[in-house]
Order: sequence, then structure tokens, then C-alpha cells
Amino acid sequence: MLDQFKAYLNEKAGVSAEEFRKLSAGLTEATVPKGESLLREGDVCHHAFFVEAGLLRAFSRDETGKEHLIQFAPENWFLSDRSSMYFNTPSDLTIEAIEETRVVFLDSGFADRASQYSPSFRKYNEKLLQTHILQLQKRVNLLLGAPAEKRYLNFVNLYPDLLLRAPQWMIASYLGITPESLSRVRKELAKRNFRPL
Repeated sequence: MLDQFKAYLNEKAGVSAEEFRKLSAGLTEATVPKGESLLREGDVCHHAFFVEAGLLRAFSRDETGKEHLIQFAPENWFLSDRSSMYFNTPSDLTIEAIEETRVVFLDSGFADRASQYSPSFRKYNEKLLQTHILQLQKRVNLLLGAPAEKRYLNFVNLYPDLLLRAPQWMIASYLGITPESLSRVRKELAKRNFRPL
């Protein structure tokens, strides 16, 4: 149990077996069926989710009910609504399994406890947070001003293994374009012999 999470924390954050033993007390793991939600819009987010196997997505809905995909989370990614967890406020997001997904549930105090047990985790968590902020800023800039092709190439770089796993309409939603525009971008890149896989 928690083998993938243990290996991840050891490799990425330098968490020792003994440190993990202390940290893992009380952690739960579950397999979430395809299409099931871990968080629903309007609920308070009480956990971050570490993906051991499978694929999650976070999305919001506008006033017309249209979905806007905010983030994907494949294996070895974390996903949550940080602001809802931190401020204990209703979430604007829904987090859902695109595939059957095995996740580890991390409560709001996990990072603080891990930072106390492991100085190397504290450094890694700080880097993870700063990287998350950097990616969000980059994503906002791309959505505001970059052409569809540049957005798509950034997606391929960030999520290289998702082109065949996530439905095209979800990728288009993430990019802020229509599925038809995504198809045109891919055809144009194919003409120039661009091969993402």
C-alpha cells in the first residue's frame, strides 16, 4: 500500500523510509472509477490527491454550464483546490477521474507534518509550490495572448503522454479553443512533420 507514493517521495523529496513510516500513518488510498468526482463545485476541498495510477482533471463551469478545464493530473502529479483547502471556502472546481484512478488522499496538514519530519521535503515542497505558481502564470499568459499553436506546443511539453489518453474535446477546453481549432492546429503541425509522440 502507498508504494508508488513512497517511491515518489523518496526519489523527488529525499524522504527516508523511516520518515515515510511516520508520515503515512492515517493516509488513505482508494481507486476512483472513471467519471467519478473526488471534489464537486460548491464543496469545501479537504484533501490534495496524489495520483498513483490513472488520470484526473480539474474543471470549472461558467454560467451557461460550459466546462473550462483547468488542469490534468496524470501519474505522480498532485491535484487539489489549494485556495478552498487553505481558506476553508467552497470550491469553484470539480475534480474528476478521466480513467480509473488510484489516488492517495492527503489532508490539509500533511505538508506541514512532512516538513517537520523531513527537511528535504520542506525544500522540495517549496520548490513544488513555486513551480506551480510559475506554471499558472505561464498558462494565464498563454491563454491571454498566445496563438493556438503555441498553446498546443506548451501542452505537449507539459503533458507529453496525454495526447492519446485525454479526449480531444478536453484538450481543446484546456487550451481555450474549439475542438475544430485544435484539429486545424494538429493538421498544420503534421504538414510540417511535427510528431509529438
